[in-house]
Amino acid sequence: MTSAPVFDQKIPATASGKVEFISLSHLNPSTELNPVPTRGIDLKYFRTYVRALEDGGFDYTLLPYGSGSADSFVVASAVGQLTERIKPIVALRPNTTHPLVGAQKLATLDQLTEGRAVVHLISGSSDAEQARHGDYLPKDRRYARTSEYIDLLRRAWTEPEPFSHDGEFYKFDGFGPGFAPYDSPIPVSIGGQSDEAFRVGGEKADVFSFWGEPLDDLHGEIERVHAIARSAGRATLPRIWVTFRPIIAKTDELAWRKAHEYVAKIADTFGRSAYGKQRHQTGAPQNVGSQRALAFAEKAELYDRALWTRTAAVTNGAGASTALVGSPETVAAAILDYVDRGADLVSIRGYDTLADAVDYGRSVLPLVRQELAHREATGRRGTLQADHLGNYAEDYGRYATAGTA
Repeated sequence: MTSAPVFDQKIPATASGKVEFISLSHLNPSTELNPVPTRGIDLKYFRTYVRALEDGGFDYTLLPYGSGSADSFVVASAVGQLTERIKPIVALRPNTTHPLVGAQKLATLDQLTEGRAVVHLISGSSDAEQARHGDYLPKDRRYARTSEYIDLLRRAWTEPEPFSHDGEFYKFDGFGPGFAPYDSPIPVSIGGQSDEAFRVGGEKADVFSFWGEPLDDLHGEIERVHAIARSAGRATLPRIWVTFRPIIAKTDELAWRKAHEYVAKIADTFGRSAYGKQRHQTGAPQNVGSQRALAFAEKAELYDRALWTRTAAVTNGAGASTALVGSPETVAAAILDYVDRGADLVSIRGYDTLADAVDYGRSVLPLVRQELAHREATGRRGTLQADHLGNYAEDYGRYATAGTA
């Protein structure tokens, strides 16, 4: 493991601005801890979940997309009508929706939500999943298509006159003017850790997303995408989105006890053919992000203040799977460590989905925001990150040998 971050009263330049929180919306009570066989929407649960995000102070919610999932556009529209403030993030695969139609759908959502729409473009990390919708482009060409897609979205939203296009992936004549967003172009997010992802994200994305990694490694990746943006002559750098799966309890020791209980259940869930083999990748993952997650997990289980990788190991690096483990104070301090390294948007979603969303809103988000407000008012850090700066390897070993492993 790496050492705990050193507390310093000086505030990094990247850590003094506003930080916003994201969660993922769940359509039914099925979880990785307790999978429920269903492909449907539990409307009562979904309404309760979305209200919990709104009441808990989250700023955004991601509406995921898969070949067998609910349609992200329709779900995003429902979120917009069930909330007053939450910004719905539509996960969109370019192969599923023509860019001019995608621009129209997103602008419609933006109008209905009075400017709250965001789009997260998924180029595709698995050849098998892409093939389920008839997409057989190799991965490097999928990012090239995403690049062209972003250009066409923005032109469709802003061109005042009809225009034609003859590109590598799309061709049309005399389109426009298109249906406009509420008052400004809609933010475009992408993610990925291949060279192609960095190039497209650095040059064109408003937001670039990462999974949770050790602090120093992630900081290097953030610097990389920002360097590409600067080389492209961008005046505004992409905002950075980082995702974690926090496991919290009243004390650090109780949180570690819960974490070890959780990981046993998650391992069992992913070992079942109906869940692990059909819903998630088997064998060596194709995408670089999963490969990195597994490499970190093989090297160590615990990094920095609270980053735990065993959850990534038992899921074969499936999606966002690294945890932050500890009391609300420890997890909030760990989130602030990432803010200090350049995170602008922090996505936290739990393994006990609804209960965790409520707990984060009550006990984690307020602590982070109180610390940032203190910094803004005083120009100095508070004491939150100074707490719990002990020997993390020793503490982790103590929790494990106390019957929690």
